[in-house]
Amino acid sequence: MFSWLGTDDRRKKDPEVFQTVSDGLRKLYKTKLLPLEEYYKFHEFHSPALEDADFDNKPMVLLVGQYSTGKTTFIRYLLEQDFPGMRIGPEPTTDSFIAVMHGDVEGVIPGNALVVDPKKPFRKLNAFGNAFLNRFVCAQLPSPVLESISVIDTPGILSGEKQRISREREESGYSGLRRCTYGGYDFAAVLEWFAERVDRIILLFDAHKLDISDEFSEVIKALKNHEDKMRVVLNKADQIETQQLMRVYGALMWSLGKIVNTPEVIRVYIGSFWSHPLLIPDNRKLFEAEEQDLFRDIQSLPRNAALRKLNDLIKRARLAKVHAYIISSLKKEMPAVFGKDNKKKELVAGLGEIYARIEREHQISPGDFPNLKKMQDLLLAQDFNKFQPLKNKLLETVDEMLAHDIAHLMVLVRQEETQKPVQVVKGGAFEGTQNGPFGHGYGEGAGEGIDDADWVVSRDKPMYDEIFYTLSPVNGKVTGANAKREMVKSKLPNTVLGKIWKLADIDKDGMLDDEEFALANHLIKVKLEGHELPNDLPCHLLPPSKRKVHE
Repeated sequence: MFSWLGTDDRRKKDPEVFQTVSDGLRKLYKTKLLPLEEYYKFHEFHSPALEDADFDNKPMVLLVGQYSTGKTTFIRYLLEQDFPGMRIGPEPTTDSFIAVMHGDVEGVIPGNALVVDPKKPFRKLNAFGNAFLNRFVCAQLPSPVLESISVIDTPGILSGEKQRISREREESGYSGLRRCTYGGYDFAAVLEWFAERVDRIILLFDAHKLDISDEFSEVIKALKNHEDKMRVVLNKADQIETQQLMRVYGALMWSLGKIVNTPEVIRVYIGSFWSHPLLIPDNRKLFEAEEQDLFRDIQSLPRNAALRKLNDLIKRARLAKVHAYIISSLKKEMPAVFGKDNKKKELVAGLGEIYARIEREHQISPGDFPNLKKMQDLLLAQDFNKFQPLKNKLLETVDEMLAHDIAHLMVLVRQEETQKPVQVVKGGAFEGTQNGPFGHGYGEGAGEGIDDADWVVSRDKPMYDEIFYTLSPVNGKVTGANAKREMVKSKLPNTVLGKIWKLADIDKDGMLDDEEFALANHLIKVKLEGHELPNDLPCHLLPPSKRKVHE
Protein backbone atom coordinates (compact mmCIF):
# COMPACT_ATOMS: atom_id res chain seq x y z
CA MET A 1 0.00 0.00 0.00
CA PHE A 2 1.28 3.44 -0.89
CA SER A 3 0.31 6.71 0.73
CA TRP A 4 1.35 10.30 0.40
CA LEU A 5 0.46 13.46 2.23
CA GLY A 6 -0.28 16.92 0.94
CA THR A 7 0.92 20.15 2.47
CA ASP A 8 -2.23 21.77 3.82
CA ASP A 9 -3.54 21.29 7.35
CA ARG A 10 -6.53 19.24 6.31
CA ARG A 11 -4.33 16.63 4.69
CA LYS A 12 -2.07 16.45 7.70
CA LYS A 13 -5.10 15.51 9.78
CA ASP A 14 -6.68 13.22 7.22
CA PRO A 15 -4.08 11.91 4.75
CA GLU A 16 -5.26 10.49 1.44
CA VAL A 17 -4.30 6.86 0.94
CA PHE A 18 -4.21 5.46 -2.57
CA GLN A 19 -4.04 1.74 -3.20
CA THR A 20 -3.18 2.12 -6.88
CA VAL A 21 -2.67 4.80 -9.51
CA SER A 22 -6.19 4.14 -10.82
CA ASP A 23 -7.56 4.61 -7.31
CA GLY A 24 -5.66 7.89 -6.96
CA LEU A 25 -6.82 9.22 -10.33
CA ARG A 26 -10.43 8.34 -9.53
CA LYS A 27 -10.36 10.12 -6.17
CA LEU A 28 -8.61 13.20 -7.53
CA TYR A 29 -11.11 13.48 -10.35
CA LYS A 30 -14.21 13.08 -8.18
CA THR A 31 -13.07 15.35 -5.35
CA LYS A 32 -11.16 18.08 -7.18
CA LEU A 33 -11.91 18.25 -10.90
CA LEU A 34 -15.52 17.05 -11.15
CA PRO A 35 -16.92 19.91 -8.97
CA LEU A 36 -15.38 22.45 -11.37
CA GLU A 37 -16.79 20.61 -14.40
CA GLU A 38 -20.30 20.45 -12.95
CA TYR A 39 -20.32 24.08 -11.80
CA TYR A 40 -19.52 25.39 -15.30
CA LYS A 41 -21.51 22.80 -17.36
CA PHE A 42 -18.33 21.31 -18.82
CA HIS A 43 -20.12 18.09 -19.78
CA GLU A 44 -22.61 19.91 -22.00
CA PHE A 45 -19.78 21.39 -24.07
CA HIS A 46 -16.90 18.94 -24.16
CA SER A 47 -17.02 15.47 -22.67
CA PRO A 48 -19.28 13.49 -20.32
CA ALA A 49 -18.16 12.93 -16.75
CA LEU A 50 -15.68 10.09 -16.22
CA GLU A 51 -16.84 6.92 -14.47
CA ASP A 52 -15.06 4.21 -12.49
CA ALA A 53 -14.70 2.01 -15.58
CA ASP A 54 -12.76 4.80 -17.32
CA PHE A 55 -10.02 4.47 -14.72
CA ASP A 56 -10.00 0.66 -14.52
CA ASN A 57 -10.42 -0.47 -18.13
CA LYS A 58 -7.71 -2.13 -20.21
CA PRO A 59 -5.81 -0.10 -22.81
CA MET A 60 -7.85 0.42 -25.97
CA VAL A 61 -6.73 0.80 -29.59
CA LEU A 62 -8.99 2.78 -31.96
CA LEU A 63 -8.80 1.96 -35.69
CA VAL A 64 -9.92 4.70 -38.09
CA GLY A 65 -9.79 4.73 -41.87
CA GLN A 66 -11.63 4.99 -45.13
CA TYR A 67 -13.54 1.98 -46.40
CA SER A 68 -11.50 -1.02 -47.55
CA THR A 69 -8.22 0.08 -45.96
CA GLY A 70 -8.05 -3.20 -44.04
CA LYS A 71 -9.17 -2.20 -40.52
CA THR A 72 -11.11 -5.39 -39.81
CA THR A 73 -8.44 -7.52 -41.50
CA PHE A 74 -5.83 -5.78 -39.33
CA ILE A 75 -7.68 -6.91 -36.18
CA ARG A 76 -8.00 -10.42 -37.61
CA TYR A 77 -4.25 -10.38 -38.29
CA LEU A 78 -3.43 -9.37 -34.70
CA LEU A 79 -5.75 -11.92 -33.10
CA GLU A 80 -5.06 -14.70 -35.62
CA GLN A 81 -8.72 -15.67 -35.34
CA ASP A 82 -12.12 -14.43 -36.48
CA PHE A 83 -14.27 -12.40 -34.12
CA PRO A 84 -18.09 -12.23 -33.92
CA GLY A 85 -19.64 -9.73 -36.33
CA MET A 86 -16.54 -9.61 -38.53
CA ARG A 87 -17.13 -8.92 -42.22
CA ILE A 88 -14.39 -8.38 -44.78
CA GLY A 89 -14.81 -7.27 -48.39
CA PRO A 90 -13.76 -4.73 -51.04
CA GLU A 91 -16.82 -2.53 -50.48
CA PRO A 92 -17.83 -0.87 -47.18
CA THR A 93 -18.63 -3.81 -44.89
CA THR A 94 -18.23 -2.52 -41.33
CA ASP A 95 -21.11 -0.09 -40.77
CA SER A 96 -20.92 -0.28 -36.98
CA PHE A 97 -18.57 0.52 -34.15
CA ILE A 98 -17.35 -2.85 -32.86
CA ALA A 99 -15.57 -3.07 -29.51
CA VAL A 100 -13.52 -6.26 -29.72
CA MET A 101 -12.93 -7.35 -26.12
CA HIS A 102 -11.98 -10.40 -24.09
CA GLY A 103 -14.69 -12.75 -22.90
CA ASP A 104 -14.80 -16.35 -21.74
CA VAL A 105 -17.65 -17.10 -24.14
CA GLU A 106 -17.73 -15.92 -27.76
CA GLY A 107 -20.68 -13.68 -28.56
CA VAL A 108 -22.05 -10.23 -29.40
CA ILE A 109 -23.49 -7.70 -26.94
CA PRO A 110 -25.75 -5.05 -28.56
CA GLY A 111 -25.13 -1.38 -27.89
CA ASN A 112 -28.22 -0.75 -25.74
CA ALA A 113 -27.17 -3.52 -23.36
CA LEU A 114 -23.54 -2.44 -23.46
CA VAL A 115 -24.16 1.10 -22.20
CA VAL A 116 -25.90 -0.10 -19.03
CA ASP A 117 -23.05 -2.42 -18.01
CA PRO A 118 -21.13 -0.66 -15.20
CA LYS A 119 -18.08 -2.85 -15.83
CA LYS A 120 -17.69 -1.57 -19.39
CA PRO A 121 -16.35 1.96 -20.08
CA PHE A 122 -19.16 2.82 -22.52
CA ARG A 123 -22.05 4.02 -20.33
CA LYS A 124 -21.77 7.66 -21.42
CA LEU A 125 -22.23 6.68 -25.08
CA ASN A 126 -25.92 6.49 -24.21
CA ALA A 127 -26.04 10.24 -24.91
CA PHE A 128 -25.68 9.62 -28.67
CA GLY A 129 -29.07 7.91 -28.79
CA ASN A 130 -30.51 4.85 -30.49
CA ALA A 131 -29.29 5.87 -33.94
CA PHE A 132 -25.75 5.24 -32.69
CA LEU A 133 -26.47 2.41 -30.24
CA ASN A 134 -28.10 0.38 -33.02
CA ARG A 135 -24.72 0.55 -34.78
CA PHE A 136 -22.58 -0.22 -31.75
CA VAL A 137 -21.79 -3.75 -30.55
CA CYS A 138 -19.22 -5.52 -28.41
CA ALA A 139 -17.67 -8.67 -29.87
CA GLN A 140 -16.38 -10.85 -27.05
CA LEU A 141 -14.11 -13.84 -27.51
CA PRO A 142 -11.40 -15.73 -25.62
CA SER A 143 -8.13 -14.42 -27.05
CA PRO A 144 -4.76 -14.01 -25.30
CA VAL A 145 -4.25 -10.70 -27.13
CA LEU A 146 -7.49 -9.30 -25.70
CA GLU A 147 -6.46 -10.18 -22.15
CA SER A 148 -4.20 -7.10 -22.31
CA ILE A 149 -5.90 -4.72 -24.76
CA SER A 150 -9.26 -4.04 -26.43
CA VAL A 151 -9.66 -2.92 -30.05
CA ILE A 152 -12.34 -0.60 -31.45
CA ASP A 153 -13.24 -1.14 -35.11
CA THR A 154 -15.03 1.78 -36.78
CA PRO A 155 -17.18 2.18 -39.90
CA GLY A 156 -15.21 2.76 -43.09
CA ILE A 157 -15.36 6.38 -44.21
CA LEU A 158 -16.35 6.84 -47.84
CA SER A 159 -13.94 8.56 -50.20
CA GLY A 160 -13.64 10.22 -53.58
CA GLU A 161 -16.42 9.45 -56.07
CA LYS A 162 -18.39 7.31 -53.60
CA GLN A 163 -18.46 10.26 -51.24
CA ARG A 164 -19.85 12.54 -53.99
CA ILE A 165 -22.53 10.04 -55.03
CA SER A 166 -23.56 9.53 -51.40
CA ARG A 167 -23.95 13.27 -50.99
CA GLU A 168 -26.21 13.49 -54.05
CA ARG A 169 -28.42 10.65 -52.85
CA GLU A 170 -28.93 11.82 -49.29
CA GLU A 171 -31.32 14.51 -48.22
CA SER A 172 -29.94 17.90 -47.33
CA GLY A 173 -29.67 19.01 -43.73
CA TYR A 174 -26.84 16.82 -42.47
CA SER A 175 -23.14 17.29 -42.87
CA GLY A 176 -21.48 14.93 -45.36
CA LEU A 177 -19.76 13.21 -42.48
CA ARG A 178 -23.04 12.38 -40.81
CA ARG A 179 -24.78 11.38 -44.03
CA CYS A 180 -22.35 8.82 -45.40
CA THR A 181 -23.84 5.62 -43.95
CA TYR A 182 -24.01 7.08 -40.43
CA GLY A 183 -27.48 8.65 -40.50
CA GLY A 184 -28.85 10.05 -37.30
CA TYR A 185 -25.76 10.47 -35.11
CA ASP A 186 -22.68 12.66 -35.03
CA PHE A 187 -19.89 10.38 -36.25
CA ALA A 188 -17.09 12.86 -35.50
CA ALA A 189 -18.39 13.43 -31.96
CA VAL A 190 -18.42 9.68 -31.29
CA LEU A 191 -14.84 9.42 -32.53
CA GLU A 192 -13.84 12.31 -30.26
CA TRP A 193 -15.42 10.49 -27.32
CA PHE A 194 -13.38 7.37 -28.04
CA ALA A 195 -10.21 9.38 -28.77
CA GLU A 196 -10.29 10.85 -25.26
CA ARG A 197 -10.38 7.40 -23.70
CA VAL A 198 -8.20 5.17 -25.88
CA ASP A 199 -4.47 4.66 -25.55
CA ARG A 200 -3.63 4.49 -29.24
CA ILE A 201 -5.32 5.80 -32.41
CA ILE A 202 -4.25 4.02 -35.60
CA LEU A 203 -5.14 5.72 -38.89
CA LEU A 204 -5.10 3.21 -41.76
CA PHE A 205 -4.45 4.15 -45.38
CA ASP A 206 -4.46 1.99 -48.50
CA ALA A 207 -1.16 2.33 -50.37
CA HIS A 208 -2.82 0.99 -53.52
CA LYS A 209 -5.41 3.78 -53.70
CA LEU A 210 -4.40 6.70 -51.54
CA ASP A 211 -7.35 9.08 -51.63
CA ILE A 212 -8.00 11.17 -48.52
CA SER A 213 -11.62 12.30 -48.68
CA ASP A 214 -12.94 15.53 -47.20
CA GLU A 215 -14.80 13.43 -44.63
CA PHE A 216 -11.65 11.64 -43.54
CA SER A 217 -9.80 14.95 -43.30
CA GLU A 218 -12.55 16.27 -41.03
CA VAL A 219 -12.33 13.12 -38.90
CA ILE A 220 -8.58 13.59 -38.44
CA LYS A 221 -9.11 17.24 -37.53
CA ALA A 222 -11.74 16.15 -35.00
CA LEU A 223 -9.01 14.17 -33.25
CA LYS A 224 -7.12 17.37 -32.46
CA ASN A 225 -5.33 17.36 -29.09
CA HIS A 226 -4.80 13.61 -29.35
CA GLU A 227 -1.93 13.66 -31.83
CA ASP A 228 0.34 12.05 -29.22
CA LYS A 229 -1.81 8.91 -29.45
CA MET A 230 -1.84 8.79 -33.25
CA ARG A 231 0.05 6.31 -35.40
CA VAL A 232 -0.39 5.79 -39.14
CA VAL A 233 -0.35 2.49 -41.01
CA LEU A 234 0.20 2.55 -44.78
CA ASN A 235 -1.41 -0.81 -45.45
CA LYS A 236 -1.44 -3.07 -48.54
CA ALA A 237 2.03 -1.80 -49.45
CA ASP A 238 2.85 -5.13 -51.12
CA GLN A 239 0.52 -4.25 -54.00
CA ILE A 240 2.79 -1.61 -55.54
CA GLU A 241 6.40 -1.44 -56.73
CA THR A 242 9.12 0.20 -54.63
CA GLN A 243 9.31 3.39 -56.69
CA GLN A 244 5.54 3.89 -56.55
CA LEU A 245 5.57 3.12 -52.82
CA MET A 246 8.06 5.94 -52.27
CA ARG A 247 5.77 8.34 -54.14
CA VAL A 248 2.72 7.22 -52.15
CA TYR A 249 4.62 7.57 -48.86
CA GLY A 250 5.70 11.11 -49.80
CA ALA A 251 2.17 12.07 -50.83
CA LEU A 252 0.77 10.71 -47.57
CA MET A 253 3.27 12.66 -45.45
CA TRP A 254 2.49 15.83 -47.41
CA SER A 255 -1.27 15.35 -46.96
CA LEU A 256 -0.96 14.60 -43.25
CA GLY A 257 1.22 17.67 -42.79
CA LYS A 258 -1.66 19.84 -44.00
CA ILE A 259 -4.27 18.14 -41.81
CA VAL A 260 -2.42 17.43 -38.56
CA ASN A 261 -0.97 20.59 -37.05
CA THR A 262 1.93 19.24 -35.03
CA PRO A 263 5.62 20.15 -35.17
CA GLU A 264 6.51 16.45 -34.97
CA VAL A 265 6.07 14.04 -37.85
CA ILE A 266 3.52 11.30 -37.10
CA ARG A 267 5.07 7.83 -37.18
CA VAL A 268 4.03 5.96 -40.33
CA TYR A 269 4.35 2.16 -40.46
CA ILE A 270 4.56 0.61 -43.92
CA GLY A 271 3.41 -2.96 -44.42
CA SER A 272 0.81 -5.47 -45.46
CA PHE A 273 -1.18 -6.65 -42.47
CA TRP A 274 -2.89 -9.82 -43.58
CA SER A 275 -1.95 -13.49 -43.68
CA HIS A 276 -1.79 -13.92 -47.47
CA PRO A 277 1.39 -14.15 -49.59
CA LEU A 278 2.94 -10.82 -50.53
CA LEU A 279 1.98 -9.82 -54.08
CA ILE A 280 5.27 -7.94 -54.61
CA PRO A 281 7.85 -9.29 -52.13
CA ASP A 282 10.63 -6.80 -52.96
CA ASN A 283 10.24 -4.92 -49.65
CA ARG A 284 9.72 -7.94 -47.41
CA LYS A 285 12.51 -6.97 -44.99
CA LEU A 286 11.17 -3.43 -44.71
CA PHE A 287 7.68 -4.75 -43.95
CA GLU A 288 9.05 -7.13 -41.30
CA ALA A 289 11.00 -4.35 -39.57
CA GLU A 290 8.01 -1.98 -39.66
CA GLU A 291 5.70 -4.67 -38.30
CA GLN A 292 8.02 -5.35 -35.38
CA ASP A 293 8.20 -1.63 -34.57
CA LEU A 294 4.40 -1.36 -34.60
CA PHE A 295 4.01 -4.50 -32.50
CA ARG A 296 6.46 -3.15 -29.92
CA ASP A 297 4.46 0.08 -29.76
CA ILE A 298 1.19 -1.82 -29.18
CA GLN A 299 2.82 -4.20 -26.70
CA SER A 300 3.98 -1.26 -24.59
CA LEU A 301 0.42 0.00 -24.02
CA PRO A 302 -0.36 -2.03 -20.86
CA ARG A 303 2.91 -0.90 -19.30
CA ASN A 304 2.17 2.77 -20.05
CA ALA A 305 -1.59 2.71 -19.39
CA ALA A 306 -1.41 4.41 -15.98
CA LEU A 307 0.81 7.16 -17.35
CA ARG A 308 -1.58 7.71 -20.27
CA LYS A 309 -4.57 8.06 -17.93
CA LEU A 310 -2.61 10.51 -15.81
CA ASN A 311 -1.73 12.54 -18.90
CA ASP A 312 -5.35 12.55 -20.09
CA LEU A 313 -6.54 13.78 -16.69
CA ILE A 314 -4.05 16.65 -16.86
CA LYS A 315 -5.28 17.62 -20.35
CA ARG A 316 -8.87 17.44 -19.16
CA ALA A 317 -8.10 19.63 -16.13
CA ARG A 318 -6.44 22.28 -18.30
CA LEU A 319 -9.44 22.36 -20.63
CA ALA A 320 -11.84 22.54 -17.68
CA LYS A 321 -9.97 25.56 -16.31
CA VAL A 322 -10.12 27.36 -19.65
CA HIS A 323 -13.80 26.51 -19.96
CA ALA A 324 -14.45 28.00 -16.51
CA TYR A 325 -12.77 31.26 -17.53
CA ILE A 326 -14.82 31.40 -20.75
CA ILE A 327 -18.18 30.76 -19.07
CA SER A 328 -17.51 33.17 -16.19
CA SER A 329 -16.39 35.87 -18.66
CA LEU A 330 -19.62 35.50 -20.64
CA LYS A 331 -21.63 35.67 -17.41
CA LYS A 332 -19.83 38.85 -16.39
CA GLU A 333 -20.60 40.56 -19.71
CA MET A 334 -24.33 39.79 -19.68
CA PRO A 335 -26.72 42.66 -18.78
CA ALA A 336 -28.89 42.30 -15.69
CA VAL A 337 -32.28 42.97 -17.32
CA PHE A 338 -32.63 44.33 -20.87
CA GLY A 339 -31.02 43.38 -24.19
CA LYS A 340 -29.93 39.90 -23.17
CA ASP A 341 -30.59 38.23 -26.53
CA ASN A 342 -28.70 40.85 -28.54
CA LYS A 343 -25.82 40.80 -26.06
CA LYS A 344 -25.65 37.02 -26.27
CA LYS A 345 -25.32 37.15 -30.07
CA GLU A 346 -22.68 39.85 -29.75
CA LEU A 347 -20.66 37.83 -27.23
CA VAL A 348 -20.81 34.66 -29.32
CA ALA A 349 -19.69 36.55 -32.43
CA GLY A 350 -16.82 38.12 -30.48
CA LEU A 351 -15.76 34.91 -28.71
CA GLY A 352 -12.35 35.08 -30.38
CA GLU A 353 -11.65 38.38 -28.60
CA ILE A 354 -12.68 36.81 -25.28
CA TYR A 355 -10.26 33.95 -25.96
CA ALA A 356 -7.46 36.46 -26.57
CA ARG A 357 -8.23 38.38 -23.38
CA ILE A 358 -8.30 35.22 -21.24
CA GLU A 359 -5.05 34.10 -22.85
CA ARG A 360 -3.36 37.38 -21.89
CA GLU A 361 -4.80 37.70 -18.39
CA HIS A 362 -4.13 34.13 -17.27
CA GLN A 363 -1.05 33.28 -19.40
CA ILE A 364 -2.78 30.32 -21.03
CA SER A 365 -1.42 28.65 -24.16
CA PRO A 366 -3.61 29.07 -27.28
CA GLY A 367 -3.52 25.29 -27.71
CA ASP A 368 -5.50 24.83 -24.48
CA PHE A 369 -8.59 26.58 -25.85
CA PRO A 370 -11.49 24.61 -27.39
CA ASN A 371 -12.28 24.93 -31.09
CA LEU A 372 -13.72 28.42 -31.64
CA LYS A 373 -16.39 27.53 -34.22
CA LYS A 374 -17.59 24.50 -32.27
CA MET A 375 -17.78 26.53 -29.05
CA GLN A 376 -19.77 29.28 -30.79
CA ASP A 377 -22.28 26.73 -32.12
CA LEU A 378 -22.73 25.18 -28.67
CA LEU A 379 -23.11 28.55 -26.94
CA LEU A 380 -26.00 29.56 -29.20
CA ALA A 381 -28.12 26.81 -27.64
CA GLN A 382 -27.26 27.80 -24.06
CA ASP A 383 -29.06 30.05 -21.58
CA PHE A 384 -26.39 32.51 -20.43
CA ASN A 385 -28.49 33.42 -17.38
CA LYS A 386 -27.70 29.98 -15.95
CA PHE A 387 -23.94 30.47 -16.27
CA GLN A 388 -21.96 30.88 -13.07
CA PRO A 389 -19.52 33.66 -12.13
CA LEU A 390 -15.86 32.98 -11.42
CA LYS A 391 -15.37 30.89 -8.28
CA ASN A 392 -11.70 31.07 -7.37
CA LYS A 393 -11.90 28.31 -4.77
CA LEU A 394 -12.76 25.69 -7.42
CA LEU A 395 -9.95 26.86 -9.68
CA GLU A 396 -7.45 26.91 -6.82
CA THR A 397 -8.36 23.31 -5.97
CA VAL A 398 -7.62 22.22 -9.55
CA ASP A 399 -4.39 24.24 -9.57
CA GLU A 400 -3.34 22.50 -6.37
CA MET A 401 -4.13 19.14 -7.94
CA LEU A 402 -1.98 19.95 -10.97
CA ALA A 403 0.88 21.44 -8.97
CA HIS A 404 1.13 18.94 -6.10
CA ASP A 405 -1.18 15.92 -6.25
CA ILE A 406 -0.23 14.91 -9.78
CA ALA A 407 3.47 15.04 -8.90
CA HIS A 408 2.91 12.70 -5.95
CA LEU A 409 0.85 10.39 -8.12
CA MET A 410 3.66 10.30 -10.67
CA VAL A 411 5.89 8.83 -7.96
CA LEU A 412 3.28 6.13 -7.41
CA VAL A 413 3.27 5.40 -11.15
CA ARG A 414 7.02 4.73 -11.04
CA GLN A 415 6.65 2.59 -7.92
CA GLU A 416 4.00 0.45 -9.59
CA GLU A 417 6.18 0.06 -12.68
CA THR A 418 9.10 -1.25 -10.64
CA GLN A 419 7.06 -3.54 -8.38
CA LYS A 420 4.73 -5.09 -10.94
CA PRO A 421 5.93 -7.60 -13.55
CA VAL A 422 6.46 -6.15 -17.01
CA GLN A 423 3.13 -6.16 -18.83
CA VAL A 424 3.10 -6.73 -22.59
CA VAL A 425 0.52 -7.89 -25.10
CA LYS A 426 0.91 -11.61 -25.77
CA GLY A 427 -0.61 -14.16 -28.11
CA GLY A 428 -1.83 -13.94 -31.69
CA ALA A 429 0.54 -12.33 -34.17
CA PHE A 430 2.67 -11.03 -31.29
CA GLU A 431 3.88 -14.58 -30.62
CA GLY A 432 4.40 -15.66 -34.22
CA THR A 433 7.78 -14.02 -34.76
CA GLN A 434 9.26 -13.92 -31.28
CA ASN A 435 10.98 -17.30 -31.34
CA GLY A 436 12.43 -19.61 -33.96
CA PRO A 437 13.89 -18.87 -37.39
CA PHE A 438 11.06 -16.51 -38.39
CA GLY A 439 11.85 -13.96 -35.72
CA HIS A 440 12.77 -10.59 -37.19
CA GLY A 441 16.43 -10.57 -38.22
CA TYR A 442 17.01 -14.23 -37.42
CA GLY A 443 20.06 -15.47 -39.33
CA GLU A 444 20.86 -11.96 -40.58
CA GLY A 445 23.52 -9.45 -39.61
CA ALA A 446 25.15 -10.47 -36.34
CA GLY A 447 22.79 -13.47 -36.32
CA GLU A 448 24.23 -14.90 -39.53
CA GLY A 449 25.57 -18.42 -38.98
CA ILE A 450 23.63 -18.96 -35.76
CA ASP A 451 22.68 -22.52 -36.76
CA ASP A 452 25.91 -23.39 -38.63
CA ALA A 453 28.28 -26.02 -37.29
CA ASP A 454 31.30 -24.01 -38.44
CA TRP A 455 32.31 -20.55 -37.24
CA VAL A 456 30.69 -18.13 -39.71
CA VAL A 457 33.73 -15.80 -39.64
CA SER A 458 35.94 -18.59 -41.00
CA ARG A 459 34.44 -18.08 -44.47
CA ASP A 460 36.32 -14.79 -44.88
CA LYS A 461 39.15 -15.44 -42.42
CA PRO A 462 41.82 -16.11 -45.10
CA MET A 463 41.21 -12.60 -46.47
CA TYR A 464 41.36 -11.09 -42.98
CA ASP A 465 44.55 -13.07 -42.20
CA GLU A 466 46.34 -11.46 -45.15
CA ILE A 467 45.62 -8.03 -43.66
CA PHE A 468 46.47 -9.23 -40.14
CA TYR A 469 50.03 -10.26 -41.07
CA THR A 470 50.73 -6.89 -42.72
CA LEU A 471 50.15 -5.18 -39.33
CA SER A 472 53.37 -6.49 -37.74
CA PRO A 473 51.90 -8.87 -35.15
CA VAL A 474 54.06 -9.59 -32.10
CA ASN A 475 53.66 -12.99 -30.45
CA GLY A 476 50.62 -13.59 -32.65
CA LYS A 477 48.83 -10.34 -31.75
CA VAL A 478 48.49 -6.85 -33.22
CA THR A 479 48.48 -3.78 -31.00
CA GLY A 480 45.49 -1.52 -30.62
CA ALA A 481 47.23 1.27 -32.54
CA ASN A 482 47.97 -0.96 -35.53
CA ALA A 483 44.49 -2.46 -35.53
CA LYS A 484 42.98 1.04 -35.37
CA ARG A 485 44.82 2.14 -38.53
CA GLU A 486 43.13 -0.68 -40.42
CA MET A 487 39.70 -0.42 -38.80
CA VAL A 488 39.28 3.32 -39.47
CA LYS A 489 39.47 2.57 -43.20
CA SER A 490 35.84 1.45 -42.85
CA LYS A 491 34.95 5.15 -42.23
CA LEU A 492 32.67 4.12 -39.38
CA PRO A 493 32.49 6.57 -36.43
CA ASN A 494 34.82 6.02 -33.49
CA THR A 495 31.85 5.25 -31.24
CA VAL A 496 30.89 2.32 -33.48
CA LEU A 497 34.48 1.11 -33.88
CA GLY A 498 34.91 1.33 -30.12
CA LYS A 499 31.92 -0.97 -29.62
CA ILE A 500 33.30 -3.40 -32.21
CA TRP A 501 36.67 -3.41 -30.41
CA LYS A 502 34.96 -4.15 -27.11
CA LEU A 503 33.10 -7.10 -28.65
CA ALA A 504 36.13 -8.48 -30.51
CA ASP A 505 38.76 -8.15 -27.74
CA ILE A 506 37.43 -11.20 -25.94
CA ASP A 507 40.32 -11.68 -23.50
CA LYS A 508 40.42 -7.91 -22.78
CA ASP A 509 44.20 -7.63 -23.15
CA GLY A 510 44.09 -4.55 -25.40
CA MET A 511 45.37 -6.53 -28.41
CA LEU A 512 43.83 -8.74 -31.10
CA ASP A 513 44.97 -12.17 -32.22
CA ASP A 514 44.12 -13.43 -35.70
CA GLU A 515 40.68 -14.77 -34.68
CA GLU A 516 39.75 -11.62 -32.77
CA PHE A 517 40.94 -9.47 -35.69
CA ALA A 518 38.83 -11.53 -38.10
CA LEU A 519 35.85 -11.15 -35.76
CA ALA A 520 36.34 -7.37 -35.65
CA ASN A 521 36.32 -7.21 -39.45
CA HIS A 522 33.24 -9.42 -39.59
CA LEU A 523 31.40 -7.04 -37.25
CA ILE A 524 32.52 -4.09 -39.38
CA LYS A 525 30.99 -5.83 -42.40
CA VAL A 526 27.76 -6.44 -40.45
CA LYS A 527 27.52 -2.73 -39.64
CA LEU A 528 28.37 -1.60 -43.17
CA GLU A 529 25.56 -3.81 -44.49
CA GLY A 530 23.10 -1.80 -42.41
CA HIS A 531 22.56 -4.14 -39.46
CA GLU A 532 22.74 -3.23 -35.79
CA LEU A 533 25.54 -4.49 -33.58
CA PRO A 534 24.66 -6.70 -30.61
CA ASN A 535 25.22 -5.40 -27.09
CA ASP A 536 26.83 -8.70 -26.14
CA LEU A 537 28.68 -11.07 -28.43
CA PRO A 538 26.40 -13.98 -29.45
CA CYS A 539 27.75 -17.44 -28.65
CA HIS A 540 27.98 -18.46 -32.31
CA LEU A 541 30.40 -15.57 -33.00
CA LEU A 542 32.87 -16.63 -30.31
CA PRO A 543 36.11 -17.84 -31.96
CA PRO A 544 36.47 -21.63 -31.60
CA SER A 545 39.67 -21.35 -29.54
CA LYS A 546 37.94 -19.04 -27.04
CA ARG A 547 34.75 -21.02 -26.47
CA LYS A 548 36.00 -23.35 -23.73
CA VAL A 549 37.69 -20.48 -21.90
CA HIS A 550 34.53 -18.39 -22.18
CA GLU A 551 32.39 -21.22 -20.82
